[in-house]
Amino acid sequence: MSTQKELATQSAHILREAGHVVYFAGGAVRDQLLGQTPKDYDLATSARPDEVQALFPKSDAIGKHFGVIIVKGAGETIEVATFRTDGSYKDGRRPDSVEFSSPEKDAQRRDFTINGLFQDPLTKEIIDHVGGRTDLDAKILRAIGNPKDRFEEDALRLLRAIRFATTTGFEIESRTWIAIQECAPLLSQISPERIRDEFSRIIIAPDRGRGLDLLVESGLIKEFLPEVIDLQGCEQPPQWHPEGDVYVHTRIALSLLDSPPLPLALAVLFHDIGKPATQTWDAEAERLRFNSHDKIGAQMAEKILRRLRYSNQTTEDVTFMVSRHMRFMHVREMRTAKLKRFMSAETFSMETELHRVDCDSSNGLRDNYDFVRNKGEDFAKEPLIPKPLLTGHDLIHNFEIAPGPKIGKILHEVQTEQEHDIERVEELKETLSTMIDDATTRSTQRFLVSPKTWFLASNKTHFPSLLKNPELDLISS
Repeated sequence: MSTQKELATQSAHILREAGHVVYFAGGAVRDQLLGQTPKDYDLATSARPDEVQALFPKSDAIGKHFGVIIVKGAGETIEVATFRTDGSYKDGRRPDSVEFSSPEKDAQRRDFTINGLFQDPLTKEIIDHVGGRTDLDAKILRAIGNPKDRFEEDALRLLRAIRFATTTGFEIESRTWIAIQECAPLLSQISPERIRDEFSRIIIAPDRGRGLDLLVESGLIKEFLPEVIDLQGCEQPPQWHPEGDVYVHTRIALSLLDSPPLPLALAVLFHDIGKPATQTWDAEAERLRFNSHDKIGAQMAEKILRRLRYSNQTTEDVTFMVSRHMRFMHVREMRTAKLKRFMSAETFSMETELHRVDCDSSNGLRDNYDFVRNKGEDFAKEPLIPKPLLTGHDLIHNFEIAPGPKIGKILHEVQTEQEHDIERVEELKETLSTMIDDATTRSTQRFLVSPKTWFLASNKTHFPSLLKNPELDLISS
């Protein structure tokens, strides 16, 4: 028994001994009947908030206005809610008023029949006032009462319906489905954060492909992510994409992911989001092209993720992956140093998965995927990006170079040479060590020659790219 369930059961005992009716409510009952482990255990009771507080002196009354008391114990918390009926929902989220009532009326205020079940925590008896047990057995998602009333009370229930259908595999009952389509514009009342959280749970669910279809077919996607609609009907060259348009490709790619982290699922969803905006016809080659769709797509993805209030880290990771997803077509042409740099990104394992499903959902050619996987094994014996031999601190304090863009250029060139000729690393280390020591001993005097001349003359055999690019003023006196 989980610690939270133990706390809920103990709390139920206390309430029952005080003479109150008390049940497990909502998701905990649904999940147990589906053979799943509940994430939360909430209690519904006939006890009024003041009575609950009297029985649990260390509880919090944050939701007391709605009849909800937070009970604490053993590092866990549970919600204990008084049976109630709700008044009107003017803000489309919370009732303006509540009236304490009975279990029968409390069940009627809930969203879907499968969430309106109660269970006696002591006898395990299921108490069903809304037909939820029948719908669970029939695998049907049905709104309680008039579906439009439920969605008008809290428009987030529109997305919750899609999430439950996606995660349970249940079919949405016809009247409920029609109401979702009719009420879709109500989603504009909901904050981006609440939409984001429900959408994220849909997009990482095992049947996320169906979830995306339901969002599109219901019209809900148009209210918060209209860019996805443009993927439908955006045709692609059949020789590379026999599966169909960009939406079909994206939907298949999403479905091919195996338990993806959220940034990867989002990156797959958005990897071709820039194609509709970049679609052109190449008359000479007689084919469609999508030049720079990766760059445009990254810009669009960032705008979308900011709009939905995703974290900076998630936004940066997803945008980065979208911007680079076409580079896999060039991996076999990259020299070793460039390939190592490409593969050293923190997101590379996710990028590899993005490339895999991109291939498998189109022409099925995995040559580049297999290439980077094999190279990953070859490179596993040493760091992809070795520890830098030269740092900005060295350049500023030992070579008297003023902070600025030149620092980055120098470090990039040195790092590239280091990666390109890994066998000379020890020799490079020794040379740089000598240079820094020498520069330190001269800290009270100027170099007899310019630092640039000295640096290049001392390292002409180690940094050939520096000499090949005399126009790059890396180090000036």
